[in-house]
Amino acid sequence: MNTAMAEAGTVDHPVVSMDRWVAERKALLAREKELTRMHDQVAHERRALPWVRIEKEYVFDTPEGWSTLANLFEGRRQLLVQHFMLGPGWEEGCKSCSYMADHVDGMKVHLEHRDVTLMAVSRAPLPEIEAFRRRMGWQFKWVSSYGTDFNHDFGVSFTQDELARDEVYYNFDMQPFPSEEAPGISVFYRSEAGEVFRTYSTYGRGVEVMMGTYSLLDLTPRGRIEDNPLYAMDWVRHHDRYEQAPIAKTKPAVLGACCSTHV
Repeated sequence: MNTAMAEAGTVDHPVVSMDRWVAERKALLAREKELTRMHDQVAHERRALPWVRIEKEYVFDTPEGWSTLANLFEGRRQLLVQHFMLGPGWEEGCKSCSYMADHVDGMKVHLEHRDVTLMAVSRAPLPEIEAFRRRMGWQFKWVSSYGTDFNHDFGVSFTQDELARDEVYYNFDMQPFPSEEAPGISVFYRSEAGEVFRTYSTYGRGVEVMMGTYSLLDLTPRGRIEDNPLYAMDWVRHHDRYEQAPIAKTKPAVLGACCSTHV
């Protein structure tokens, strides 16, 4: 341990001069720029993927009444769907899907101004969806695919027979999965003629794209603080189920302030 670390008493990390820090930061910046360019290239390749025309007529139960998939676009040309894990009869939605959904309301207006409608779809009946949405205080649109093949066709709901075989088709491969519902995101495009196309779907860790909190945590010294290799998100709670957030145990005194003696 170097002198600075010993004096601090609480820092278990290399502590260096500003010159060395800038040098190492610039080296990391080069790697970050490389990652940004790779991200841009992959995004370009994603947009270049071929599309699949949706031939099946899916009908959803919405707060405004029954709606086809084409009508879910609400007049825009692009639709982004969060496949939210809330099955029929569940007491509450998946906490990880809820963590994703906590980011939606702030993004909604910006997406709409870029020709994108964003909403959640679950297999639970609409009254069960609405009850949980009200509890969580969300404003975004959330519709029900109950009684349709939509969830199964998009690889986010599985039958009991499929689960009994110990592997289901998820994330474009056969694999074990512990639940009848799974998370995902799907993107659709609606042509001027009213045709609907599937342009993209992502599953597994691909859904982290909706978890802006993760991006900020990745900037911090302790990162995501996830130590469970089997279920990294075991720390996540529904936002109304967290205990009080940790606070500093002591407050620094303000030199010269008359109240500093009371800190």
